[in-house]
Amino acid sequence: MERFINILNAAGTDGWEIRDEKTRGWEFYFIRHRLDQNRAKDIEQITLKVFKKIEDGKYLGFATAEVSPTADDEEIKKTVDELVYKASLVKNKPYELVQPKAFEPLVNVPAPLAEEAGRFISAFNEMPETDTEDINSFEIFTNVVERRLVTSEGIDVTEHYPDSTVEVVVNARRDGHEIELYRLYELGACDSEGLKHDVSEVLQFGKDRLRTVPTPKLSGVPVILSTDAALEVYRFFLGSLNAAYVVRKMSPFEVGKALAENITGDKVTIDALRFVEGSPRNFSCDEEGSPIRDLCLIKDSVPQAYWGGRMFSQYLGLEDSFNISNWAVKGGSLGAEELRKGEYLEIVEFSDFQVDEVTGDIFGEIRLAYYSDGKTVTPVTGGSVSGSMLDNLADMRMSSETRRYSHAVIPSVTKLGHITIAGV
Repeated sequence: MERFINILNAAGTDGWEIRDEKTRGWEFYFIRHRLDQNRAKDIEQITLKVFKKIEDGKYLGFATAEVSPTADDEEIKKTVDELVYKASLVKNKPYELVQPKAFEPLVNVPAPLAEEAGRFISAFNEMPETDTEDINSFEIFTNVVERRLVTSEGIDVTEHYPDSTVEVVVNARRDGHEIELYRLYELGACDSEGLKHDVSEVLQFGKDRLRTVPTPKLSGVPVILSTDAALEVYRFFLGSLNAAYVVRKMSPFEVGKALAENITGDKVTIDALRFVEGSPRNFSCDEEGSPIRDLCLIKDSVPQAYWGGRMFSQYLGLEDSFNISNWAVKGGSLGAEELRKGEYLEIVEFSDFQVDEVTGDIFGEIRLAYYSDGKTVTPVTGGSVSGSMLDNLADMRMSSETRRYSHAVIPSVTKLGHITIAGV
């Protein structure tokens, strides 16, 4: 670290950041429940960011590169000189870099790798598999990360946290046909019960996918989202409050102004959170050194605050902004089963699902859904959905129950009333 700092200070920079990330991890690759291979890893990644003032401070440019931790002084100097040159070509409006601020560090002690890996493997040994629905393969990546940030402004922060990933392939068979479903879970510490619940749900989806009929043509039928696809709906709200979108005139929302007029559905409340149990993103500071704190972003469908990185936050005049890590959406007024009354199409598997963060446009291709005519629920497949979040802001519904996906907590059921459903 000392070598990097000395070389950066001697290179004629106008500011710099050093990110040093060390990851120790264990990886396991299982076919069925037989261990196919495993390995340990010990990785260090060092990233340099250099700032350079241009035309007597009229502009401030920056450039970033990764440097090998085994690089000698000559290699480091060559990289830094290249970064200074590249930064001098970038004409951003000037802004002040993040200054050191007092904050209370998070107590975030990862469990030993052996203990954490053991919990994941035990969880998979307890999955409720059957003769027709089972786990084809799964991969476990459990890591302990040490992340250090040092800057020219005097910030020096080191954090430790768990960061795990699980990949699962589920198979279901019926009458000579077979279906395969894939899931990727991003976790902090192992949540055995949550993992077993999620994989059990996917096993059921696989079973139901093999007895589907084509999606009928439907008109005026609300759409229910009850899996991780619903995250895209709420990322639309978050993206629209990002300082970068606001500065570039790409956001349809404004702090203090309601998301919609004459709201008859559930009002949206979203908070940025410093800590969420089980999240892989429980940090004291963001990647630039700005302290993270609990912050209400939207309350009762009225935006309360913008968020974002230092550059665009400064352009908006925000002094204590930060890049959010965890976030949570408050549940609505009705329970999940109440929202499932009457006619609806609940889509649980998409080939692709998107909500454009700028326009709010919705598009998704249906792989598995459940159509209810108010009396009977039938698994269906095929067709697509389209629409716009802007048309759903006044009367969208959210369940009172919530569910965590990685670093986000959202209502377990989201119901949108203005969606076009194209059947098969």
